[in-house]
Amino acid sequence: MNQDLPRSASQHAFFISCSKGIESLLETELRGFGIDAIKPGVAGLHCTASLEAAYRILMFSRLCNRVILLLAEGPVQSADDLYSATRVVDWRDHLRPGHSLAISAAGGTQQLIHTQFIAQKVKDAIVDQFREHGLPRPDVNREHPDLLIHAVIKKDRLSLGIDLAGTSLHRRNYRTEQGEAPLKETLAAALLTRARWPRPEVPDAVLCDPMCGSGTLLIEGLLMALDVAPGLLRGDALTPWPHHRPTAMAQLLDEARERKARGAAWQGKAWGSDSDERAIAIARRNARRAGVETLLELQTCPVQTLHLPSPPTLVICNPPYAERLGEQTEVELLYLDLGAFLRREALGADAAIFTARPEWGKLLGIHSHKQYALFNGALPAKLLLLRVDAGSIYQKHSATTSTEVPAQTRPQHSEPSAPPLDAGAQMLANRLRKNLKTLGRWAQQQGHQCYRLYDADMPEYAFAIDCYGTHVHMQEYKAPTSVSEEDSALRRRQAWLALCQVMQQELGIAPEHIVLKVRERQRGKEQYRPTQKEGEDIEVGEGPARFIVNLERYLDTGLFLDHRPIRHWIGQHARDVRFLNLFCYTATATVHAALGGASRSTSVDMSRSYLQWAARNFALNGLDTRRHVLVQQDCMKFLAQCREQYDLIFLDPPTFSNSKSTENVLDIQRDHAALIEQCMNLLPSDGLLIFSNNHRRFRLDDAVGQRYRVQDCTAASLDKDFERNPRIHQTWFIRH
Repeated sequence: MNQDLPRSASQHAFFISCSKGIESLLETELRGFGIDAIKPGVAGLHCTASLEAAYRILMFSRLCNRVILLLAEGPVQSADDLYSATRVVDWRDHLRPGHSLAISAAGGTQQLIHTQFIAQKVKDAIVDQFREHGLPRPDVNREHPDLLIHAVIKKDRLSLGIDLAGTSLHRRNYRTEQGEAPLKETLAAALLTRARWPRPEVPDAVLCDPMCGSGTLLIEGLLMALDVAPGLLRGDALTPWPHHRPTAMAQLLDEARERKARGAAWQGKAWGSDSDERAIAIARRNARRAGVETLLELQTCPVQTLHLPSPPTLVICNPPYAERLGEQTEVELLYLDLGAFLRREALGADAAIFTARPEWGKLLGIHSHKQYALFNGALPAKLLLLRVDAGSIYQKHSATTSTEVPAQTRPQHSEPSAPPLDAGAQMLANRLRKNLKTLGRWAQQQGHQCYRLYDADMPEYAFAIDCYGTHVHMQEYKAPTSVSEEDSALRRRQAWLALCQVMQQELGIAPEHIVLKVRERQRGKEQYRPTQKEGEDIEVGEGPARFIVNLERYLDTGLFLDHRPIRHWIGQHARDVRFLNLFCYTATATVHAALGGASRSTSVDMSRSYLQWAARNFALNGLDTRRHVLVQQDCMKFLAQCREQYDLIFLDPPTFSNSKSTENVLDIQRDHAALIEQCMNLLPSDGLLIFSNNHRRFRLDDAVGQRYRVQDCTAASLDKDFERNPRIHQTWFIRH
């Protein structure tokens, strides 16, 4: 290995790291510091500069993550090569007795595949060097080392260097707490730079983030406008590396203080808002630690109803990414709301939207004139730059825009009005009101707290809307691929507004009690996978039974409303019977059977989550779990092994089931005859099997009718609220 990166009296080799995608911005910043000998790199730049220039980066750079002084580089293949290459450097020149070290390793070769092993080998070489010279071996301190050593192997070539700051420079020391998915401060500064912030030509510029979270974009923007050096916030006490020049750093500290004093004359301000009260509280504390709290006004408010007291110069935000199941619809609506906010409050301003889903930028209703490909950590993303004016607003949004009052002409304290409905959404609202008068009245007369209010009555609004007491569950049937994502989201937003308006006016149900999801065919274990949103457990009544439902936690709510008549029939005919519930889900049918006097029951399902839910339903209804048993098992295996007799069996299998927890694959059209046969083997001569499924094209095998007495009870198993959708399930009573 060649130690071909020697330190000289004036010049050193450095690698200046940064977030991937902002290398060109970092180069411009370094040239502004007077550094010209720059070579491009990935997630950073190579340069040759003086120690004083490196200190200027430590003090003033807003984009740099680390300043690494390179000591040596050369080819390596094996562990022996790595050990020898590390020994080339005289580490006694960089570590004093009693000092500690840590190794950060990256990359590798065909033989060196584990970074932990690479770090260990580099450490061994350094420690052995000290030991051979009769010196105390340096300690390893991974948390707060005196010397942080970087060992990077790329294309079979090792680079060894030391971190001049000993920590990542994105840390400004004001963000000691943070909300969900925060941006690194360096990335936030890069986004602001791309959006041409600060604006020295606008002395009273206003920066706005309507989804500010813990406030990183706003705080970084204020620090940039005030010319507060990041190094001032860190304090930039130098590491114990023996070749540091404290006098040079002290001079830069004086320069930074002078620039901060001059920057205090800036006359602008910043506005921030978020629907999360906890995030706003964190943002306030972060701003206080950064020293910018007097220039930042924060409020807890969703973007739908946010009003600004003065027009902004730049609106910048980083909307949620919807990486988790069940969040896409919610975030699509948020983009629509953000676009409406921009057209309402920011006409004439610039906007910068940082998103990992750039295709959703169309939902804003405003053309972007520039897009930059960036990364948020390892996640690819784009920064969309917009000019909010008549020329950039999509035509389909112009009618809505024309009715919105610009912020500068609206009274400061006006109450937000309900967003307008388009003609189609108004028709949907009228249909919902009509259904409430008929189905709502019927449900009230029958004592049903839970019922289906709307089921794609209007084909262009393909939703299933269910009432659960004081809550509403709104599911959209997946739109065909011929319908664009933008059009689908716009229609979804209008349908949501129509439902919120009707529920608020007719039943007093607030929008926060309305949950919206997109229904898609689920495969394998997807139907059992939680959405990562806990949601609220709601207690509802159904006849004598009480059930726990949750409208957000899973794709299903815990209660299949279309089976209400079957559950009631079971409850009315269960006295003294032995009841078996297969594919029991949350065991709601078992609750009715037990309350109806069943002598004992067995409920079988493969999902532990649903059986735990069933146990809570049992506890809510005071059932004796010694007589009413829950079994976690594949139902097909249970039937093959069961030797007990039952008087009443409820068999309601899914259309298709494929799970890693069982080697069985269920296809109900193919397998139903065998399932029925196994169930009938468990029934006495006067026993009854209730067989139901929701396969839309299901056909009962003729052999079943030839062997058993079969009665089609589908029509009788549908209540008034499901008469419009007779194919939602099919039901048969089967007897010997």
